Amino acid sequence: MTLPHAPFVVVAGNIGVGKSTLVVRLTQLWDWQAAFEPNDMNPYLGDFYSDMPRWAFNSQVFFLSKRLEQHNRICATAQPTLQDRSVYEDAEIFARNLHERGQLTGRDWDTYYSLYRTMSEIIRPPDLVVYLRASVETLLNRVVRRGRDYERDISVRYLEQLNRLYDDWAGRFSLAPLVVVGANELNWADPASDIGLKVVSEVIQSRLKPAGS
Repeated sequence: MTLPHAPFVVVAGNIGVGKSTLVVRLTQLWDWQAAFEPNDMNPYLGDFYSDMPRWAFNSQVFFLSKRLEQHNRICATAQPTLQDRSVYEDAEIFARNLHERGQLTGRDWDTYYSLYRTMSEIIRPPDLVVYLRASVETLLNRVVRRGRDYERDISVRYLEQLNRLYDDWAGRFSLAPLVVVGANELNWADPASDIGLKVVSEVIQSRLKPAGS
């Protein structure tokens, strides 16, 4: 693969799989740019949590617009970039999950997904998507271990639903090359062990390496 632009790699995966930690360590190792989830406060969140079916569409469109802005900024930069979660996951995993749970109506989902699908065909795709896959048991253990207050009520069932949607999405995603990395046994959060970091680093570098080199 010979790239006419700075490499753009997405690190995808469920809650607790270790995306952010991996992005931090790899960007430090390679001197790349990191792009994390947009921090802009969603003005619809309060309304969404009080009446999800009424405000889910507004909230998800806000998240979609911010993720698209970030995606375009990455494509315009001359710096190699690792992105922590992508616009594709916002739609295919989290918005779809709201729809399946009845919190995003069929009419709103159809409108939202049509907008997302059109935009996803217009934007330049990343050069590689690395899907970190772990069992629900591993995810739950890591969520508990990091002890974030807002993750305290995450259930096994919720993680199972997201894992199913992630696997389905990864199996049909065709806009960019996608590689699955089993994350159950790999630990890049431990600075005393670089084995997990080395494995993922080699996977990414081998997939970005020009053909024949």
